[in-house]
Amino acid sequence: MFFNSKKYKEEAEKNRKHNLSEEPSKFNMISLAILATFAPTRIFLKMHHRQIEDEAVIEKKHGSFEQIPVIYFHGFRGGDYTTEVMVKTACKDKKNGKYLKITADLLGNFKLEGTWTGDRNPIVQVVFRQRIIGVYGIDYYLSFVLPFLAQKYNFSHYSAVAHSLGCPCIVRTEMKYYRKAKFPHLIKCAFVAGPFDGVTFLGDIPNVNGLNQNGRPSVINPHYLYLMMRRRHFNPNISVLNIYGNVLNNTNTDRFVSVISAKSIRYILAANAHSYHEVEIRGEKYAEHSWMHDNPFVINMIDEFIGLKNSHNS
Repeated sequence: MFFNSKKYKEEAEKNRKHNLSEEPSKFNMISLAILATFAPTRIFLKMHHRQIEDEAVIEKKHGSFEQIPVIYFHGFRGGDYTTEVMVKTACKDKKNGKYLKITADLLGNFKLEGTWTGDRNPIVQVVFRQRIIGVYGIDYYLSFVLPFLAQKYNFSHYSAVAHSLGCPCIVRTEMKYYRKAKFPHLIKCAFVAGPFDGVTFLGDIPNVNGLNQNGRPSVINPHYLYLMMRRRHFNPNISVLNIYGNVLNNTNTDRFVSVISAKSIRYILAANAHSYHEVEIRGEKYAEHSWMHDNPFVINMIDEFIGLKNSHNS
């Protein structure tokens, strides 16, 4: 398929005028994702003047404490529905129903809704408008979304809760910017169904790969190699919770991500992290890839890990 520059310009112009809450066309999603994937072509995305639609409320902070937001990220083809149950449960657990929702597109536009709360752990839901996007595209999103949020709301550290392809991208971003003092850095990260060494039938055939006695996978893809070569760039103050699924249908997968791929991140992070915990969710009813982010047991573990349950956020 050849790139249609005229159609891209028309779609990009429509994108500037449309509400960011609306679903973009498939051409818009794919064409912008292609541009975001390769560093030399990202210049075309940066040529557009950034527009910020700010409808959010900022509550006044009472006290001198450091705010550490809990930021929720979805993965490939995800959306606000992916993290909605997790976000609303987090608000309930910390006894404050308000949260900030930020929708971003690959042209650098933002839509801010809801409330940046004045407590210790504001809840933030990030939505990628062009959601049909791979690892490099999500990396690009994070490269401008995170510093934008940090500058606007004045924080330097955050906790991340990520689903699916968002998981390896959170790690990649932390490693890439580990020397950048002004870039926000992780304190805690919770992964749900993360494909760290391939996706089922896309480079990861069920029951073919394995882990050696040290936890290193036998078959390594380029994305895993990137993380492995940079594992010393992962700050030792970061705590990690890795939750993955096994539907118990003899594939040892959650239908999309194998247990081996999900567990493989332990070899990279466990030795350097402040703490590392992993939990396997089992059963077709509980461990399916697209259900785990709504699983009450999974959400409860995450909120306990982050410190939202019974915490003093005021």
